[in-house]
Parts: sequence; structure tokens; C-alpha cells
Amino acid sequence: MPTSDAVCVLVPTLDEGETIGDVVRDFRDAGYGNVLVIDGGSTDDTQAVASEAGARVVEQSGTGKGQAVREAIREHVDSEYVLMLDGDGTYEADDAEAMLEPLWSGEADHVIGNRFADMRPGAMTALNRIGNRLINGAFGVIHGESFGDILSGYRAFTRDSFEEMHLTADGFGIETEMAVECAKRGIATTVVPITYYPRPAGSNTNLHPIRDGGIIFLELYRRAKTNNPLFYFGSLGTVSTATGFLVALYVGVEWVTRGISHEVLAVVAAFAILVGVQLLMFGMLADLILSLHREQLRERE
Repeated sequence: MPTSDAVCVLVPTLDEGETIGDVVRDFRDAGYGNVLVIDGGSTDDTQAVASEAGARVVEQSGTGKGQAVREAIREHVDSEYVLMLDGDGTYEADDAEAMLEPLWSGEADHVIGNRFADMRPGAMTALNRIGNRLINGAFGVIHGESFGDILSGYRAFTRDSFEEMHLTADGFGIETEMAVECAKRGIATTVVPITYYPRPAGSNTNLHPIRDGGIIFLELYRRAKTNNPLFYFGSLGTVSTATGFLVALYVGVEWVTRGISHEVLAVVAAFAILVGVQLLMFGMLADLILSLHREQLRERE
């Protein structure tokens, strides 16, 4: 069985000077000597504190957590296994072994830490809880998988499985994108219960719930185009068709009750219905093609 020497603990940071030192020391005390902090150009003492605590510190060339993760793994990580977490002190090193065990046993190639299994009081606001539940529910509906907590920042994965993914998100959407890629490419994924703590006093979050939540929802929907085309085009087609029927109903009522004809609205209604039906048909065709493609891949494997 592999040892901790085969693991790189990857910590993307931005202005985490208040917490990063304790995070690095906790993992080094737990036996993980290879701790890589990739920093997004912090204006506080994050880099100095992390280096003093024993981490290898690299400043990313771009911006955003997603870009940092891609750059770190492709250019600075040589280890077979990667344990990724945030540097805000909300995750603990004691959960590392449980996160890595499915990789070492061959049970999975990607592990997600479920924060809701043991979330300490004050660790997440009510708004964030609701948003997380909605996003996880939407993920299950759109992509047909239930990973429990797709927004969790505590991940363990093999380097090979990461290389299989096509990741483009620059910001906090990286976790969502990784979950979608796992579902899309059939990467063996398991969920492990972890403990999630409140951010320590003096530590400021870089997350903007409304803005980042909207970006995540859009990413989920955009990714459905290639993973669940029937949902993607079908939802657009349903909206277009329903809108057309509502406009047509209004035109019909106006003509019957008041004798007013809305020629322009009638044309708009017909166009919306036509486009909607075409989108629905295109979604069904795309879904058929995707199913055949997946079947061929399974046969090759």
C-alpha cells in the first residue's frame, strides 16, 4: 500500500495568512511532508507564513482557484496522489487518511469529502446551506449522479484521473467542474464523511455566495450540453414551446373576446413553438448519439 510519501498536499491560497501556518503544520505533523501551497498573489503574509511552516510555496501565473489547481498539478506536482484542500482552516488533517484510503485500495480514483456529515455549528451560513443543497440537487437531476457535496474543497484524487478531465474554470467553479467530469467520464468516485469547521476568527472568506452560486449554476447547466443534451436542449425547447403557446393563447383570447388580431404576436408565437419543437427533437437526437458513443467506449474498454 502507498505511503504518505506518495501524496502531495495541495493548498490553493489567497490572503490566508491567519490560517495557512496551522494548516501546513497540521499536515506535516500528520506525516505529510510534501505540502505545496500555490498562492494567487496574496497581499498579506500568506507566502511567508506557509514557507516558514514548512510548505513549498509557488505563486501562480494567473488568477483564480481553478487556474491555480491546474497549474500546480501540471507543472509542480510529481506525486501519484493529490490531497487538495482550502487553506482557511475549515478542514482537518485527521481526515486525510480516510480521504486517501479509497485511492490506495483501488476503490476510487476521486474522493469527495462530505462536509454535511459532521458540520460544526457556525461553519456555514443558512444561505450557503440552502445554496449548497440546491446546487447538489440540480447536479443530481442534470448529471444523474449524487456525490453528496460537490462544492466541497476537500478532495483526494490520482494524478492520472485528473489528467483525464477537461477543466477550464478559473474560479470556485473548479469543484463543480471536477464533479461533472467525474460523472461524464465515468471516473470512479466515492464520498467520505469529514468534519467541517467554522473559519477561525480573523480569517476572511474569498467566497461571494450570490455571485459564485450563480456562476456554479451556469457551469452546471453549460456542462449539461455534452453530458446530458436531452436536458440541456429539452429545457430550452420546453421554455420556448411553452412561451409560444402562452402568446398564442393570448392572441386567441383577444381575437375571440375583443375581435382584435395581433398578427405580429401570432407570428412570434408560431416561431417560438417551431423553435421549441426543433430544440426538443435536437435534444433527443443528441442524446441518442451520446448513448451510442458511450456504448462504443464501453465496448472498446
